[in-house]
Amino acid sequence: MGKLNVVFLRYLTKEDFRVLTAIEMGMKNHELVPSMLVASIASLHHGGVHKILKLLCKQNLVSYERGKHYDGYRLTNSGYDYLALHTLVCRGVIHSFGNQIGVGKESNIYIVANANEEELCLKLHRLGRVCFRNLKEKRDYHGNRYKAGWLYLSRISATKEFEYMKALKKRNFPVPNPVDYNRHCVIMNLINGRQLNHIYEVPDVEELFDSLMNIIVKFGNHGVIHGDFNEFNIMLTNGDFKPIIIDFPQMISVHHPNARQMFERDVKCIQNFFKRRFDYESELCPKFEDLEKEDEIDKELLISGFCNISENEDDNSDEENFKIQQNVSNEDFSGLNKHTEENNIQCSTNVYINNDNQNIEELCSLKISDNFDVNITVDTNINNDNNSNNKDNDNNDNDESNEIKEIIGDSFETYLCEQNHENDSDIFSLRSISTCSTIAPQVIHSRVKNVLKKRNDKIARRRCLAKGEASAVTRKRNENKNIIKEYTSCSIWE
Repeated sequence: MGKLNVVFLRYLTKEDFRVLTAIEMGMKNHELVPSMLVASIASLHHGGVHKILKLLCKQNLVSYERGKHYDGYRLTNSGYDYLALHTLVCRGVIHSFGNQIGVGKESNIYIVANANEEELCLKLHRLGRVCFRNLKEKRDYHGNRYKAGWLYLSRISATKEFEYMKALKKRNFPVPNPVDYNRHCVIMNLINGRQLNHIYEVPDVEELFDSLMNIIVKFGNHGVIHGDFNEFNIMLTNGDFKPIIIDFPQMISVHHPNARQMFERDVKCIQNFFKRRFDYESELCPKFEDLEKEDEIDKELLISGFCNISENEDDNSDEENFKIQQNVSNEDFSGLNKHTEENNIQCSTNVYINNDNQNIEELCSLKISDNFDVNITVDTNINNDNNSNNKDNDNNDNDESNEIKEIIGDSFETYLCEQNHENDSDIFSLRSISTCSTIAPQVIHSRVKNVLKKRNDKIARRRCLAKGEASAVTRKRNENKNIIKEYTSCSIWE
């Protein structure tokens, strides 16, 4: 029976399953569940819960571990198996447990039977094995979560597979008949056949090849792609050699960015296997462009890839709205300073001023660039006849400079030229260059200081691992004693 031994299942009481369920519920918000919380959720006395926990730890259904801040209990794979099997037994789905018939990178397969002695297939999802831990890049089970437990991810995988098989069986696909599921367990009918990789002779190789290619096209026409269509996930029934497809947690939508690649890979896997095993090659093979839309299973079940389409459309609409708002804000030059301060952008502007006119000409260009440049060119063409009106011109220049500051913003540290010029026609430019940092040096200094402080504190707290609940109590007492000793030894008490 592999690593799962169900002999102890018949000896567990209702209180034992209440404790296991309490630990499962506590693990939703806790990495390690304290014994007091287990007793509170299970509504049992703490002394009785402690005795049950010792018994469950002895049977390897739960494990006691030492955490950074507190100690507690964690549900193991065997304990999670026992909870799922107990629920299926209470539903009357299974009555007896048989041998293990298959092992995969993410699941174990067992034979079970119901009360009528009909043989069924039990699939236990085992995500988190060493051979399949890079799950976040291959599946979208995490969603927006930063991390999630392997038991929870196994439960999501089993739920998805059951829904996929149910929808495919409804559309007469050659898949096993789903019966029931609970947590990370999926019950389906047992197929009387063998895997394709164990078969070396078939009556009609060409017919089998065509039927497999038709199944791949049928998947695509209904809006989904299997994603792992190979000889290990294809069963052939005994006698008539009809193919039956298994293993669906990795199925994606035809709208997925990698849909074409996965479709071509499925076709290539079958072509390579038939060439290697049966020495059969065919020039006719389906292409991704030949798919015709008949149904939308991906839309019905929100399969991976279809959700991304709606998200991308929302993102595109948001980008368009942002561009429209940005264009409107660029037209409103009076709010340029506020816009640049809020978005921490750097601008390069050219301002031209003509002293002959009292009105300020419009800003010639506004360009968002990496560096911040301000070019101010002042045209001081003054008529010789108006030399006596220098004071008025100076006043006008001051007014114009104030208006420029209001238009451009006070954050642009620009300095206008002197008001009195010796040459009547003198054109000059003043360039001010400055680079803006998105993070202040004080913030960087504080962040580095916090990181170094955390590292030193972590090294200081490093101790030998303690085992057992009694050692945890002793450790807490010693820590409290040291804290009291440290405070009493301070000069404030002297």
